[in-house]
Amino acid sequence: MDSSRLSQQLVFLAEADQLKRVLRRTSLIGGDRLENTAEHSWHFALMALTLAEHAPVSLDLTRVLKIALIHDLVEIDAGDSFVYDTSAMADKAEREEAAAKRIFNLLPADQATEYRVLWDEFEAQETPEAKFAAAVDRLCGMLPNYKNSGGSWVEHGVSAERVTARNAPIGVGAPALWDVARGWIAEAVEKGWIAER
Repeated sequence: MDSSRLSQQLVFLAEADQLKRVLRRTSLIGGDRLENTAEHSWHFALMALTLAEHAPVSLDLTRVLKIALIHDLVEIDAGDSFVYDTSAMADKAEREEAAAKRIFNLLPADQATEYRVLWDEFEAQETPEAKFAAAVDRLCGMLPNYKNSGGSWVEHGVSAERVTARNAPIGVGAPALWDVARGWIAEAVEKGWIAER
């Protein structure tokens, strides 16, 4: 193997390790600390693998798993943007675009292109794989909030209306999972964890 190729791959992998330092606003189930983005990406991949049978169409599961593993690498530079913070979301696309250029270009050209195509596919939400990935990604964020009696929804005063609007793409990528998610939201309101509006 070309040693320069291997060197580039190892530089990229060392950089990817920085994802473990990016904290999200969601606590681990049990609430003892915030999860990091690397943990989120792993859980997303595991959820996609486990829940693939609930996709509305046949999928290239390997592609979904690749998307899960690379979709948030840009957060190494761009940071995690809390989805209910409108000011943090305002320039998210620009920050992530710059990060994608830098981080993926650490790889050999063919892998840089492959990873960038996967990232762009996820962002565009046009293929069945990207739509399912988006559904699972959002369900992955909802699960700890539900299991933590509202978690970051409660902490940041997020209403059921906002949670529903943010997570509606689950219904596009995996309608069966959206049924579950809507049940969680309804239960959160019923138990008084979050307000309806």
